[in-house]
Amino acid sequence: MEEDLLENWEKKSADHQKVYKQFLHRADKNKVLRALPDLHEEAFEKIDCLKCGNCCKSYSPRFKAPDIKRISKHLKMKEGDLINTYLFVDSDGDYVMRTKPCAFLGTDNYCSIYDVRPSDCQRFPYTDEDVLLKRQPLTLKNSSFCPAVYYVLEKLSAVK
Repeated sequence: MEEDLLENWEKKSADHQKVYKQFLHRADKNKVLRALPDLHEEAFEKIDCLKCGNCCKSYSPRFKAPDIKRISKHLKMKEGDLINTYLFVDSDGDYVMRTKPCAFLGTDNYCSIYDVRPSDCQRFPYTDEDVLLKRQPLTLKNSSFCPAVYYVLEKLSAVK
């Protein structure tokens, strides 16, 4: 059964959205937070992000001021040029990527700015922190395109 968990995960995740939503709404916060570090590690023992890249192909992180400063310095660009070339302000007022997939994602799914990537990218998919519970709509969305979020939610919601 264990090895089958990730098989056809996209469909299973879509089918389980209601279960995840109910689970997240009623979850024992302390119990979940204690379980997350181990489940996060377990998920990434089974999932290779470089074989997926869905996050970089379909969505954009927020680029906060420190991210813009760090990335523009790394690319030897003025901050304004980085913004004008790669970013735009979304409906939430955040700087996000102008294009999908991410302009910094290579065909091999490697990130050309990995060492200076935005903090949202460093923290994604939030399966080892309280964001999983605090931002439930984000967690549900992430479970639809990230196998690690799907894996962690399946494991958490299966515990009775």
